[in-house]
Amino acid sequence: MIVRGVGELRVLCNDARAAGKRVGFVPTMGALHDGHLALVRCAREAADFVVVSIFVNPTQFGPNEDFARYPRDLDGDVNKLAKVAASAVFAPEAGAMYPPGEETRVRVGALAEPLCGPFRPGHFEGVATVVAKLFAIVGPCAAVFGRKDYQQLAIIRRMTTDLFLPVALVGHPIVREADGLAMSSRNAYLSAEERARALSLSRGLRAAQTAFAKGERDAASLERLARAEVERGADTIDYVSVLDADSLARFSSPIERGAVVAIACRVGKTRLIDNFVLGEDDPASLAPRAPVG
Repeated sequence: MIVRGVGELRVLCNDARAAGKRVGFVPTMGALHDGHLALVRCAREAADFVVVSIFVNPTQFGPNEDFARYPRDLDGDVNKLAKVAASAVFAPEAGAMYPPGEETRVRVGALAEPLCGPFRPGHFEGVATVVAKLFAIVGPCAAVFGRKDYQQLAIIRRMTTDLFLPVALVGHPIVREADGLAMSSRNAYLSAEERARALSLSRGLRAAQTAFAKGERDAASLERLARAEVERGADTIDYVSVLDADSLARFSSPIERGAVVAIACRVGKTRLIDNFVLGEDDPASLAPRAPVG
């Protein structure tokens, strides 16, 4: 079922709750891959009525970013979602989400300042605003987000707590290709040669994780190890950072609590991000898997 109108989706979700069903929600920008479908399956485990939104949100793209060429395939996405039993697909026009005269934005705080913040000004304000709108439409639900966008999830978690939104957030582990590359809609931009070089991200994460497992607790040292691997494949690097997993603050002393290794770089013209939470994520997820058969 494809839903276009805000009011129509709100009625469907309210009716589902009135019938005693739990509502699940997976927000996406479309161009769905197996990572997105894993989020839908996760939502299916927590809910009876699962809504997937497909909306390329204009307010989270900067003037020189890829809004116009961001991959779009609504028919293909709907076919994929039918196979994982999504209950409804919300695919609004931009005018429905941003009606004439609208001017309200959700201001985000310190969590938006490190990592992608300096490189994508206004991005997280756009993300927080559209997610707040979607939460307001869907209503009380369990919402599933991928942890590949680690900073985004941290900001949405903070917003949900601060604004008392009736949403239970679920962070789903990163879904990777067999060779370790984190699944992303933007991977479609990569040439075969760039695709091979993009594996430097997961190799960088693996280098930091291996050193951490052997006892290294200096964040700067872990950053250097990860960056050395990323430099082998990336054309430019925005950051390779080891930060507090909760606050995204830098460590002023040896790591004693959760730490996230986060990477953003460009391979060719494609900006890629990846991350790994030391001591929490499964190291095996970074290792290439042997072909089946």
